[in-house]
Order: sequence, then C-alpha cells, then structure tokens
Amino acid sequence: MDFEDLQTFVEVAAAGGVSPAARRLGVAKSIVSRRLLRLEAELGTQLLARTTRGAALTEAGSTFREYAARICVEMDMAREAIFPSGELRGLLRIAAPPTFGITHLAPILAEFAQRHPQLQVHTRYSDRFVDIVAEGFDCAIRVGYLADSNLIARRIAPLHGRLVASPSYIAQHGAPETPQQLTAHEALMQGTESWRFIDGEKTITVHPQGRFKADNGIAIVSAALAGLGIAALPDFLIDEHLRSGALIQVMAGYPAPEGGIYVVRPSAQHPARKIRVLIDFLIERLG
Repeated sequence: MDFEDLQTFVEVAAAGGVSPAARRLGVAKSIVSRRLLRLEAELGTQLLARTTRGAALTEAGSTFREYAARICVEMDMAREAIFPSGELRGLLRIAAPPTFGITHLAPILAEFAQRHPQLQVHTRYSDRFVDIVAEGFDCAIRVGYLADSNLIARRIAPLHGRLVASPSYIAQHGAPETPQQLTAHEALMQGTESWRFIDGEKTITVHPQGRFKADNGIAIVSAALAGLGIAALPDFLIDEHLRSGALIQVMAGYPAPEGGIYVVRPSAQHPARKIRVLIDFLIERLG
C-alpha cells in the first residue's frame, strides 16, 4: 500500500472533495483521483462516493479514515525520530478558529513556514469543532475555556474578556450591575453557553438568554455594535471599539475568569518534534 495514497485519501476526506484536496496538496486533480482509485482497488472496497458537490465518505471510508490518519501521524513521527535535530520536514496540519486565527495566527504561521522551508504547513480555519484525531490533524489551536477531553493541551498565552454593550442598548435597557440582573437582558451568544464571573473567592455561573446567536465572534461584535444586546467577548475583538466608545464595558466589578490560548494534540506518548517546535514558536510570539 502506497503511503502517498493514504495521505491523499486523508486529505480528500478532510477537504470534502477531490478539487479542494488537490489544491491543498499542490497536485493535479487527475493525480488525486488516480491515487484514490489505486487505494480503493488495493483494499477492494469503495471509500468515497463521488457526487456533483464533492465526495462523501462511505461507511467503509469513515472506518478507514481514522486508521489512515493515525498511520500518517505515526509515519511523520518515525521520520522525525530518524532525523531528530535536522530540518523539519513532512506535513503539519493545524485546525484553528477563524476569528482569532486569520487576524492573529495567520501571520505567525506564515513566519513559521518561512523559517522551515522543508515543512508543509496546512491550516484549516473553521468555527466547526474539529475532531483532530479522526480528521488527521496534528494539532489544533483552541481559544477560551477548554472542555474536558482525552487530548493533551498546552497553554501558550492568557486570554482576557469582558461584558460589553453599545451606548444605545444601555440608554434603552440600562446596564446590569450584578450577574443575577443579566437574566433580564438580551444576551448575544454562540449557542447555549453559560457565563462565569468572579465574586471574591467564588465563581458565579449564569445561563443567559437571547434571541440573537452566531457561531462567530466577529458576528457577535457586529450585533453588539448594532445595540442588540450584551456580549461576552475577548479583548482582542473589542479593544478598538472600547477605545472609540462604540462599546462600553458593563458589570466591571465581576470579571470573567482568565481564559487561554491553547495548542491541543492527540494523547500520544511523545509529541512530534514539529509540534514541539510550533508550540515554542507560538509562546515566543504570543506568550
């Protein structure tokens, strides 16, 4: 079984089609299709169902993808073990959120790729929660508060946030002074999340309600600027608007717990050298 065929299948499965995978791999669509057909012929089963919109995994493909992704990761680690102090090589696949990633991470990752010319750096910016193990990513950048998981996380920088609202919203609805008063206000949220606040030595948890929801921080900023409600947002999204007066901090006496920017990776015993080098570089730039 050709290792390059495995890598191509993992990339097509992650990208959702032959065309986007070919662009990521930097090869012609015909080459990608030929590798997929060769892999399916060797396995004796169909891995992908081709559609007009791309390619969908068959049941066999869904099962095989997780194993193929693991093999690709293990092969990269094996190569690095042979050349432990040489130039970084191979493929580094990173998942990152677009709100923070495109504005803050993208320039740093571009510099990282420039420093390591033999390393392929592929980043997917998505608000969707990415299963890095099943989808073959080496690591992911996560922002905020981490949920419990079987992944290993390394905090690379602190993250601070606050509650904000527009002057027009405050003029019409007033500003809450305590966490309990938030239930009487329109909250701008990503989903059904809870908000936490520090009150002396204890933490207060509030379950806000609101009619406007979006899975992207920039969209929530826009809603706050339009006077639709109160938002809990990280400083990097609102600093400019606080300085201009377009947004005003509310309930400053109850700060939110400090969050963080994290690199998470699968719980392998030894992290690949390319991930260790990336973490050190991110700490240098962000920490």
